[in-house]
Amino acid sequence: MPQNDLINRVSGLNEWYRLHSAVSVLEHALTAPKAGKLALVSSFGAESVVLLHMVSVTKRDTPVIFVDTELLFAETLVYQHELAERLGLTDIRIVRANEPDLGEHDPDKTLHLRDTDACCALRKTAPLQQALEGFGGWITGRKRYHGGERAALDFFETEEGTGRMKVNPLAHWTRDDVKTYMEENRLPRHPLVAKGYPSIGCMPCTSPVAEGEDIRAGRWRGTEKTECGIHFEHGKMVRTGANA
Repeated sequence: MPQNDLINRVSGLNEWYRLHSAVSVLEHALTAPKAGKLALVSSFGAESVVLLHMVSVTKRDTPVIFVDTELLFAETLVYQHELAERLGLTDIRIVRANEPDLGEHDPDKTLHLRDTDACCALRKTAPLQQALEGFGGWITGRKRYHGGERAALDFFETEEGTGRMKVNPLAHWTRDDVKTYMEENRLPRHPLVAKGYPSIGCMPCTSPVAEGEDIRAGRWRGTEKTECGIHFEHGKMVRTGANA
């Protein structure tokens, strides 16, 4: 879709749905004829089960893209498999970096020690962009309470330079909303949450979070980096959270 047309459409959708629920936003994204072909991108992390459950109830054959960086916690891989089966999701697409690229740029899996941005670009951003080719947009689990530039997050966004739309059904949810939804629907938590990981990424770059710390303080701890590079605003990587 041409960028100007997409911007106008996104603006109209945000105005129309500004007082609607997350479920209404998701239903529009997955069923409206003009929405185009959308995929849910999920990390199967600490809060991912909420949106995955909503999708399973609304349209369970929605493509779900899971980027396996090959540096994830074993618990995440097991959780991904068990959750997809439990929710009856029928189109899970597991994507990874190309072997030739890994062999050239990170043959010994130590790139993250030298350049975390390059590692994320190689193992996460590039595979995802390739997986999203042919889609008109994608659904994310981002929320305003994560802080930083996410504090002004809308339900619908334009993705600059791609002509795709991004949909954030849970944008206005609080941490208590997430907890309540999981409890009411008896959804299983990621096993690492109980061990102090409220935000879960790759194993080498994720650490437990102490009480009172920002929810994403354990991601790339001790650096300015707080985003993997998947989410961009105005052509620049978005940095959010305690280190923003």
